[in-house]
Amino acid sequence: MIGKLKQNLLVACLVISSVTVFYLGRHAMECHQRIEEHGQLGAILPLSALGGSMRTTLRTGQNLSMPFVYNKDMPLIFIGGVPRSGTTLMRAMLDAHPEVRCGEETRVIPRILAMKQMWSRSGREKMRLDEAGVTDEVLDAAMQAFLLEIIVKHGEPANFLCNKDPFALKSLSYLAKIFPRAKFVLMIRDGRASVHSMISRKVTIAGFDLGSYRDCLTKWNRAIETMYSQCLVAADKCLPVHYEQLVLHPEKWMKTLLKFLDVPWNDAVLRHEELIGKAGGVSLSKVERSTDQVIKPVNVEALSKWVGKIPADVVRDMAVIAPMLSRLGYDPHANPPNYGRPDPKVLDNTRRIQKPAERPKPS
Repeated sequence: MIGKLKQNLLVACLVISSVTVFYLGRHAMECHQRIEEHGQLGAILPLSALGGSMRTTLRTGQNLSMPFVYNKDMPLIFIGGVPRSGTTLMRAMLDAHPEVRCGEETRVIPRILAMKQMWSRSGREKMRLDEAGVTDEVLDAAMQAFLLEIIVKHGEPANFLCNKDPFALKSLSYLAKIFPRAKFVLMIRDGRASVHSMISRKVTIAGFDLGSYRDCLTKWNRAIETMYSQCLVAADKCLPVHYEQLVLHPEKWMKTLLKFLDVPWNDAVLRHEELIGKAGGVSLSKVERSTDQVIKPVNVEALSKWVGKIPADVVRDMAVIAPMLSRLGYDPHANPPNYGRPDPKVLDNTRRIQKPAERPKPS
């Protein structure tokens, strides 16, 4: 009886597999036919094929029937940094610009980049790939196509497409190689604040022990050093932005950033909170931990929340645990630190969000 059941299950699996292969094959043939009709893969697609909507028209200034051209030479923007360093705020501010679309984290891009890095580091694996004809040129072309499809198709088309996956900038040098016109925004934040935020908000990050400030600061130091070093090498393509200075002086830093990105100025980037969920505005993820914070206007509420929360032994050893603090301009011994004075508008925003809601008077 059991043998008969196993046999029936096996037959059922074979049938399902055959049907799946048939439909995948037919879909691949249809895709190939469409690619031949439109030209080279990833070159031209009608906006409607990318899920275009009225928001598409607002982003691009084009009619939905017009073709949307995209390729490896387009001016992509990559935002990265250690998680809890202001990457979500930065992408929300850019998303408020009518010509820029970043969207939510893809989560796929840093993982595929890490896999590619692993292949390259292993001499044995690289030799096997070369023997199979899977050369660096083949892999680079495949990575270009894959990453471009994800960036283009996970949101609406726009004149400037942007990706925000924090750890993608661990592969900044490689991304600059395969996307020659891309530019990079490295978000930098006081490591003590980043680590306190990830621990207090229980933000799971692979390799970080959220039960230990010492471990998280050590991992923060390693990660930001990797990204910052690559940013310095690609100085003409990478702009480091300190989170503290962005929230203290948002207009100054957004003007600096947009000029660096060759994106025309638009003051919508200074009021991103007004454009959340609106057509041509800012789309937020329901599962990203920063969403509840970026719905507020730019404010200084989170700058020094870490002060007094870090264990005394870690505070004592801070300069040794996280030497990148000093390199990035932070005083490892300052508790609390002096990040500077905020602009009047930012002060006003901070007072408004801290003001308790007035209770209705009893009738």
